[in-house]
Amino acid sequence: MMEREDEEEEEASSQRACHVMEETAELQDIICVNEETVQRLTEGFLHHYLPELQTSKQTLQELTQNQVILLDTLEQEVAKFRECNTMVDLNALFTEAKLYHNKLVNIRKEMIILHEKTTKLKKRALKLQQHKQRNELEREQQRERDLERERRLIAKPAKRIDA
Repeated sequence: MMEREDEEEEEASSQRACHVMEETAELQDIICVNEETVQRLTEGFLHHYLPELQTSKQTLQELTQNQVILLDTLEQEVAKFRECNTMVDLNALFTEAKLYHNKLVNIRKEMIILHEKTTKLKKRALKLQQHKQRNELEREQQRERDLERERRLIAKPAKRIDA
């Protein structure tokens, strides 16, 4: 039995040794790579992909610049549209102001005409009043004359003459 245990231990230790050797072999593969080889591989990789990456970078920069230019242009166009809308609003405002100005001018003309008519009517009323007063004065004077005449026509007793 002992032999069997020894055999099993030997086998286990043999397996462990194989496993350690495999790991060591893998490590040696990794470690055995020469620094110069790594440097050359890196340079080759960069040489192969760097031009494309630089071209892509330059293209992206150009696209970004174009996008900025487009955004600025778009903002300017929006500002122009806003300005046009403001101009339309201003034109509407000026049209409305002109309309109200014309209304004010018409009202002023009407007021001047009404003032002139009122002045004429006042003058006419004053003339009529003066004419009426004159007529009343003349009637009053005529009545006084008529009364005076009637008084004269009324018989008066004669005065006695005593000598």
